[in-house]
Amino acid sequence: MDTIGFLPFWSKGKDSFLPDPPNADLSILEGIKLRQVVVVLENPELNDNNLIYTGKVVDGEMPEKGSEVSVFIDIIGMPLTPLSYAGVAKRGYRRAFLY
Repeated sequence: MDTIGFLPFWSKGKDSFLPDPPNADLSILEGIKLRQVVVVLENPELNDNNLIYTGKVVDGEMPEKGSEVSVFIDIIGMPLTPLSYAGVAKRGYRRAFLY
């Protein structure tokens, strides 16, 4: 799915990220030191080809400067994800009910 198609799902529908935004792990190279910061991603905005989020730090400390940034978005708990905790719990419940 391209980014333009993804953005409406952020705030529309019963399974949107609006009431419960995802966490992400930011891995940031600060000089020769790797810093990891956990943030809550909010307010996605597409500006030309750049997807910009507001990040609220929940663990770690954001460095003033950094490079080589990687973002890993947490999918656990997202109900429509096949490997999510919520998805597995729903499948297990249905199986128990059917047998």
